[in-house]
Amino acid sequence: MNAKTIIVTGGSGGMGKAMATRFCADGANVVITGRNEEKLEVAKAEMSSLSGQVLTVPMDVRKPEQVDETVMKAKEAFGSIDGLVNNAAGNFVVQAEDLSINGWNAVIDIVLNGTWNCTQRVAKEWIAENKPGSIVNIVATYAWTGAAGVVHSASAKAGVLAMSRTLAVEWGHKYGIRVNCIAPGAVENTGGVEKLILDERMHKRVLAAIPAGRFGKLEEIGGVAAFLLSEDAQYINGDCITMDGGQWLNGSRFI
Repeated sequence: MNAKTIIVTGGSGGMGKAMATRFCADGANVVITGRNEEKLEVAKAEMSSLSGQVLTVPMDVRKPEQVDETVMKAKEAFGSIDGLVNNAAGNFVVQAEDLSINGWNAVIDIVLNGTWNCTQRVAKEWIAENKPGSIVNIVATYAWTGAAGVVHSASAKAGVLAMSRTLAVEWGHKYGIRVNCIAPGAVENTGGVEKLILDERMHKRVLAAIPAGRFGKLEEIGGVAAFLLSEDAQYINGDCITMDGGQWLNGSRFI
């Protein structure tokens, strides 16, 4: 990762910050984006002692013009871009029959459309430069298992998974661009757990269903993302690494 430049969307907290921290510790230049400038600056300060450099860019993944500006700023600061992690997300628990059209559109727009906006824009840069690149998209196990209360998010994440595999074939053949996914289960200290696991009873039920006997750790997500972006993973393309302690294989839903 040394001297590579990686863009991480949703990089001011949770899994995004954990991944950015790992990349920075490994010597990468990291561009973290998010809608809250203050949180971005706090995250940057927390990484200040690490070996890599950090650039913060306030950005809404739903707005292509802001995505374009982020790419330009990343290139101005570091010369080129080597990897992209699409981590920005939105989610909340709601029964399908009660989900508003605004709620549906908001999650689809952030997760699916936002991932596409960033993916296409960065890939166009690589294609123009005749340069290979690597993309990691964050999905969820319920993209293929389904789960009650998250029809909007499950639909969006399933779309991202299909997008990733399709682009892995198309862009892998033509341009040497790799696209992979990580599907986390319950991970400590993340917005996903805080929003989706609503009470102690649910917490105990989810924990009991995980064969590993615990929730995931943020640094574990960072390690897997760093691996997928590294030269050690050059032959991995179109895959999805599941990090849920075996929960989905145990016949249990994420929530």
